[in-house]
Amino acid sequence: MDGTQLPPQAPEKIVESRWRRWRRSVASLAGLVAAMVAIRASVADHVRVPTGSMQPTVEVGDRVFVNKAAYGVRLPMTQVWLQRFGGPSVGDVVVLDSPDEDKVLLKRVVAGPGDTIEVRGGRITLNGVAQRVERLPGGALRETLGGVRHALRLDHGGGPDYGPATLPALCDCYLVLGDNRGDSRDGRFFGLVDRDAILGRAALVFMRHGKPVWNDL
Repeated sequence: MDGTQLPPQAPEKIVESRWRRWRRSVASLAGLVAAMVAIRASVADHVRVPTGSMQPTVEVGDRVFVNKAAYGVRLPMTQVWLQRFGGPSVGDVVVLDSPDEDKVLLKRVVAGPGDTIEVRGGRITLNGVAQRVERLPGGALRETLGGVRHALRLDHGGGPDYGPATLPALCDCYLVLGDNRGDSRDGRFFGLVDRDAILGRAALVFMRHGKPVWNDL
């Protein structure tokens, strides 16, 4: 060190330097927020279940993780598809925009394009095959639908009967029901659901009664 001192920096340069750092910080934060919004809109999100239409599979107040990219990727905040994957499968639990109310619903897909569906007493016949319903020890019911086994509730009866009806093969639309068949306002009331109204696949319950859980759907 030769003792030479650097000239003091001008006050206006100090202010400019701070201003640039502040702008970089704001830009970084804005980018992070935009990325989070895009992810929630197009890739993954969670919903809080408001009704008991899917009991006992999903309880009122459960928080459910939603895979919004399960059936394709949309342009964030729009209904425009960037890429479509395979459509919903029979047995999937999906999140969808209600066709006749301003709310988001959680329902199970029970029939897709080209399927013939009949519902009698809450029990399903799909393409001429009665879907299996088992009574478990303790009296609980379990349905096998499209290879997916899940709990079924008929405590309030089976709700309205439906069909037999064949869904149009070229419609890209689906019939959805609640697992609580006698207490569910579903496709038997509001009709078929277009694929564009389906926001994603409900993958698991991660919070119940304020406690973390891991219940696959």
